[in-house]
Amino acid sequence: MLTPAALPTPLQVLADPALARAGVELRLKRDDLAHPAVPGNKWRKLAPNLAQAVADGHARLLTFGGAYSTHVRAVAAAAQALGLASVGVIRGEELAAAPRNWSLRAAEAAGMELEFVSRSAYRGLVGGEHGEHGALLRRWGRCLVLPEGGSNALAVRGAAEIPAEIPALGARDLLCCPVGTGGTLAGIAAGLPDGARALGVAVLRGEGYLEGEVAGLHRAAYGREFGNWRIHHGHHGGGYGKVPAEVESFAVEFERRHGVPVERRYVAKTLLAVHDLAAAGELAPGTRVTVVITGLPDPVGG
Repeated sequence: MLTPAALPTPLQVLADPALARAGVELRLKRDDLAHPAVPGNKWRKLAPNLAQAVADGHARLLTFGGAYSTHVRAVAAAAQALGLASVGVIRGEELAAAPRNWSLRAAEAAGMELEFVSRSAYRGLVGGEHGEHGALLRRWGRCLVLPEGGSNALAVRGAAEIPAEIPALGARDLLCCPVGTGGTLAGIAAGLPDGARALGVAVLRGEGYLEGEVAGLHRAAYGREFGNWRIHHGHHGGGYGKVPAEVESFAVEFERRHGVPVERRYVAKTLLAVHDLAAAGELAPGTRVTVVITGLPDPVGG
């Protein structure tokens, strides 16, 4: 049995001196506390897909990710709790014979079977439709295929519930989140009341591409596009999974000052972007920023 998430997640107000000097308020939407095994935006995106899988009688979930994918671990844990089988298609065929890292060990411990593919084959699989998945479905049988990062129309509708948990959103509010595959930003933007805005912080190189992904998710989920969001591309740190020294030192200081654990590859980049944009005068005085904390830090020693 998959235990329900602890919703609504807490809204934490922080007194941040640097932002206060810029006239900007900071709040954290602590989605990292949503669920112990399926934390953060993974619960928001997976929950409606899991409900659909059970309703449709699926016995297996199949999804895609890299060697440290939180999404892959979350799918494995959720499938195990629901009594479903799970398959993770992992980018990098050279990893098949290598010792498992902590993330892949956790997925396998939850019963997930891993299939390692080359990077070129992986690109074709995650970018394709059912035709490209045909070989996988022949190998593994009938299953619900979840996209990389879990971002699809159902996931967008799940993430759209986040703004509804935040009272009195209005014209001075800016909701911020990291952007990897675009589902969380798409959902937040769709769920905002009139006047409030959404800002995504790209955690990988993808200017133009990511905007197209978010717009496509909006069309898939709602049959229309939304104009209340944008993506900032200046804090990806050099690419996906890269954590430069500036991001690391900022995260360490933020944790020391506020006592909040900071995940490095997504959340730290988003928080740093908010601070830098405020210091540069790109966030108007009086703006109330709510950063959605989408996940947990890696385990110590991971």
